[in-house]
Amino acid sequence: MPDAPAPAVRARPYSIGVSTYSFWHFDETTDKWRSIEKCLETAADMGFDGVEILQVQMLDTSPAVLNKIKRRAFTLGLDLMGFSTHQTFLSPDADKRADNVLKTTQLLEEAYQLGIPTMRVNTGRWGTSKNFDELMAHRGIEPRVEGYTDEDGFKWVIDCFERLIPEAEKRGVAMGLENHWGLGISPEGVLRIVNAIKSPWLKVTLDTGNFLEDPYDRLKMLAPETVLMQAKTYYGGGLWYTLDLDYARIATIMREAGYRGWISLEMEGKEDPLTAVPKSLELLRKHFS
Repeated sequence: MPDAPAPAVRARPYSIGVSTYSFWHFDETTDKWRSIEKCLETAADMGFDGVEILQVQMLDTSPAVLNKIKRRAFTLGLDLMGFSTHQTFLSPDADKRADNVLKTTQLLEEAYQLGIPTMRVNTGRWGTSKNFDELMAHRGIEPRVEGYTDEDGFKWVIDCFERLIPEAEKRGVAMGLENHWGLGISPEGVLRIVNAIKSPWLKVTLDTGNFLEDPYDRLKMLAPETVLMQAKTYYGGGLWYTLDLDYARIATIMREAGYRGWISLEMEGKEDPLTAVPKSLELLRKHFS
């Protein structure tokens, strides 16, 4: 008898998580969504597979609290799959850069204790904008510190990440450099840093909403180095801007690049997250399942 045909292999659907940022939005005026545990419970109720934690949202990062969060996620059937952090290496002040290396090392330790395998990092900004609203008014572009150039900045940032690689490797936490203003405003800037480091412990966190013009070719450049994809939606209009992103096209880009990792929702619209986040999940399930 002829051999039976091999069973068809179906592509595994992408795992989809949600960032706690989707609920909180840096809103310091209310405690409604500040609790990480409340975000975890809501994400589980909505049907997400995992949660990415925005680190600055946490009021207490003591070991006992981190263990409590990890345990709660486990009992809800959720993976903690991302840790979104902030640091500033784009500074001519060597002491400030050193402090940020120490800070980022501590953040890697927090991710390790939470059992999170990847951590979003960035270059930081030049800091010449008055505030984030002014930065967004100029489409993410700001003047360099007087007397310094991007070449100086790349040297500082690369040096800091070289110092962090052993710390990330020791903890088994892959850093993902986000296309997130500063020297990360372009795919060329992100790749210059990642390629200079040449380590599996520094790759890319790809944010679909941070290329404000002509995003698709730029996303395609970073897709092969991506360890986590953050997917923006803007229901109710964006907090700073609104993009009409074609997720069918983005899903094709990621599949063709061989990406099989997590999709993390960042709902950045003004609509109530209780309605906007489920709609966002439905959109992402449609294109990434």
